[in-house]
Amino acid sequence: MAENTEKPDTVPAEPPKDRVIEALSKDGSALAKYKAFFVGEASNRKLLRYEAAILFAAPVTGALGFALRKLMFPGLFGAAGRGLNFGRNISLRCPARMSLGDHVTIDDGCSLDARGGQGPADFVIGPRTLIARDTCLVIKSGYLRIGADGSIGSQCYFSAVSGIEIGDHAIIAGQCYFGGGRYKTALGAGPMVSQGLVTKGPVLIGNDVWIGAGARVLDGVRIGHGAIIGAGAVVTKDVEDNAIVGGVPARRIGSRG
Repeated sequence: MAENTEKPDTVPAEPPKDRVIEALSKDGSALAKYKAFFVGEASNRKLLRYEAAILFAAPVTGALGFALRKLMFPGLFGAAGRGLNFGRNISLRCPARMSLGDHVTIDDGCSLDARGGQGPADFVIGPRTLIARDTCLVIKSGYLRIGADGSIGSQCYFSAVSGIEIGDHAIIAGQCYFGGGRYKTALGAGPMVSQGLVTKGPVLIGNDVWIGAGARVLDGVRIGHGAIIGAGAVVTKDVEDNAIVGGVPARRIGSRG
């Protein structure tokens, strides 16, 4: 986990749709666009491996499906540890740009999207971390790194624009949101969706942090080691080590004893 660093007030970023549009609208065959959008590599061998795993392993129920995914999924990733576990109907985009540590578990219905990353070092899930069902991990640009021995609750959404980094032993409850950026809103400069994003910087979350259900942690925020974020909080400013915060916007309401 990164230590405290000075963060710029704003960091320009490309609109999140730019890379998607580029992959789908540039000249080339439909097959080439599919490879760029989903597989992340031009190799036909990688394409066949990806298609086989998604078709024959991803949707299969029961022990057979679990065994097929343990056999077929690890080879899709840029780096894959031992003892990985995968639930049903997992969506993978550019898995070759992802790195999973030993004994990582990805539950049913999760979406892992590394299209905005450059390689396995940008999309990392540390050893023995659980990603609960229906959670989305997306790199629009920058990086997304989750530490070891963590628990990410169901239906969370991580949207990395300038980066998201989470330390070890993190407890994150369900339906939380992390990251994102802000669209420029100048009048007369065209539609807001075309003006691009600004971001206050990466989200940095320390070790041994507990984040309650439904919390929102916005771009540019650093949450210190040992902090607790109350359920439903909207965190717009840095949180000190071992502080307890809650509310909208979040403010300090106590400290760990």
